[in-house]
Amino acid sequence: MPLFGLIAVVMINFAANSVLSRAGIYVFDMDTLLFSGIRLASGAAMLAVLVSLRGGWPRLDRNRGLTAGALLIYLVPFSLAYLTLPSGVGALILFGVVQITMFAGSAMAGAHPTRRQWIGMGIAMTGLSWLLLPSQTLALDGLGVAFMALAGVGWGVFSLRGRGSRDPLGDMGISFVALLPIALVLMVLGGGWSLSGVVVAVLCGGVTSGLGYALWYRVLPQIAATTGAVAQLSVPVIAIIAGAILLGEVITFDIVMASVVVLGGIGVAVIRR
Repeated sequence: MPLFGLIAVVMINFAANSVLSRAGIYVFDMDTLLFSGIRLASGAAMLAVLVSLRGGWPRLDRNRGLTAGALLIYLVPFSLAYLTLPSGVGALILFGVVQITMFAGSAMAGAHPTRRQWIGMGIAMTGLSWLLLPSQTLALDGLGVAFMALAGVGWGVFSLRGRGSRDPLGDMGISFVALLPIALVLMVLGGGWSLSGVVVAVLCGGVTSGLGYALWYRVLPQIAATTGAVAQLSVPVIAIIAGAILLGEVITFDIVMASVVVLGGIGVAVIRR
């Protein structure tokens, strides 16, 4: 498949994670910890099969352990956030924070942001602030926003670390498998479940997370950081539209305008003239 096609598949998977998580937790009333545990275990099982068929498991060293930690910081707060946040709004907050995290990480690593990049990030943060301000049409739960922001930091670090991956499938497989004990703890601590919720969690873990993230790690080394950032701008848009069609979520004026400002600001920061 051409590189553009691979990137498109990854972005659809990312958006599907938001919609499926919101459906499983909010629509099908799954406990968030149980959903996270099943999602994590399903991803580990899928990737373990693929890595075993391929042969040659990588060693769990410090660097891969840090990658697994970043994955965990993303995955559990992500589920907790979808107790209260609509799928599209959650995706917008997530990827806004992801880009800010990756921007900050690159700057700390020695890259010197240009004035245009600073302006772009400032615009994006203004859009996020607009989204977070209560209005007559939109009032977001503060705890849900905090959980999603934490998830964004985890995903941003996870993406930064993925740029150096030489074995995408192996690195992703060992990251998920290393977290299996935590997945089991989450499932033990979790409460209510439903059959539909379990099916959604397995799909979210095995397909849109496990396979999707392995594909993302495969794509990352082949593209510029700016290309990866721009590609991820499509995810909130896909999630907002899919959430409205599949879950009946309302698209308000505030959501549309905040999305335009956030995505426009990130675009200014990462698109080279």
